[in-house]
Amino acid sequence: MSIKIVISFEVSGFSEMKSVFDAAADARTEAGIAAEAYRNMDAPNNAWVIGTAPSKEAFTAFFSSPAQKERMKNAGVISHPIVTFLESG
Repeated sequence: MSIKIVISFEVSGFSEMKSVFDAAADARTEAGIAAEAYRNMDAPNNAWVIGTAPSKEAFTAFFSSPAQKERMKNAGVISHPIVTFLESG
């Protein structure tokens, strides 16, 4: 059973963040994570990522990895991400 993840964070520029996000597609796939990035229409530097992962543990391992932390730094993430885990049922 997979879980849904919703993440919100501030970025210095959405285009730069989206470029880094898109370049990390293979790393997410390898971790079993499928996700898409969105820009808040009313706050252009507020990014949202919505996706699925095999488990909370799998996502947490990916998200807390040194490689992911470096990607977020390179993407211009300027706030602490707010991560919400959702499950159906």
